[in-house]
Amino acid sequence: MFIDLPLEQLRTYRPPLPEPDGFDAFWERTLAEARSRELNAVFTEEDTGLTRVHTYDVEFSGFGGHRIRGWLLAPRDVAGPLPCVVQYLGYSGGRGLPHSWLLWPSVGYAVFVMDSRGQGWVQHSPGVTPDPVGGTGPETPGKMTHGVLSPDDYYYRRLYTDAVRAVEAAREHPLVDPARIVVSGGSQGGALALAAAGLVPDLTAALVDVPFMTHIRRAVEITDAEPYGELARFCAGQRELAERVFATLDHFDGLNFAVRANAPALFSTALRDETTPTSCGFAAYHHYAGRKDLKVWSFNGHEGGGTHQQAEQIAYLRRLLG
Repeated sequence: MFIDLPLEQLRTYRPPLPEPDGFDAFWERTLAEARSRELNAVFTEEDTGLTRVHTYDVEFSGFGGHRIRGWLLAPRDVAGPLPCVVQYLGYSGGRGLPHSWLLWPSVGYAVFVMDSRGQGWVQHSPGVTPDPVGGTGPETPGKMTHGVLSPDDYYYRRLYTDAVRAVEAAREHPLVDPARIVVSGGSQGGALALAAAGLVPDLTAALVDVPFMTHIRRAVEITDAEPYGELARFCAGQRELAERVFATLDHFDGLNFAVRANAPALFSTALRDETTPTSCGFAAYHHYAGRKDLKVWSFNGHEGGGTHQQAEQIAYLRRLLG
């Protein structure tokens, strides 16, 4: 069984930032390119049989103007405009079906679920959004090494940009209060929530669970679990390219977004997590610049707190939003 640092060390674990030269300029250029294209958010109401919620099939323009899909659900019996939780998905997951996303409408909030381009291959959460960008070099199966030899070509440049544009799309719907936007996700979704929190300056809150893509080099070095294993296998085969790989990954490391974030945040981490090592989550928490809280699940793995963490999130947002 994989065990990371002792909890006593984790409580003060604050490694140096892996910030590359030109980090801010890279992301300013990336988002300016995305915003040079019309967002063109389209919300098509669907009859799903969920009679107590409005359900919209969503499309908007993400990175490169590529059309990204999603869902927007909002309660019918609560007067708007409503707070909205922008929900990002774990690795391999897609937007799934609308009835999977009833938690936040049940609390009285809207939820905007962003499909992850080129993912959604798991049976319980299928996706519908393609990634039209082809490979630019050698790679291992999966998304972790797709374009990894250049920050401009890397898959996560596109996905992080989609995450920012999803916030902008959610703000366009009349049922959503644009001044009360929360970003949320676990694992890869936690990475996207951290990225959005670092790139969008006026969020209400961030909910970040067992975050992936944080303190990336340490994670690749200490765990054999997937999907970090995709990077380890690539570097094992492409030995002379390893430093180039990590130079690219530094542009997408959650630590560099955490230090730029200002929204109140609720983090969670699990001490037996082999997929996103606990020290990496603590590093993101300690570097996070906004007001923050952390829930530690001592005996859990990558599932973290599960529905217990959702209960923590409900209480947290009710304190913030009412």
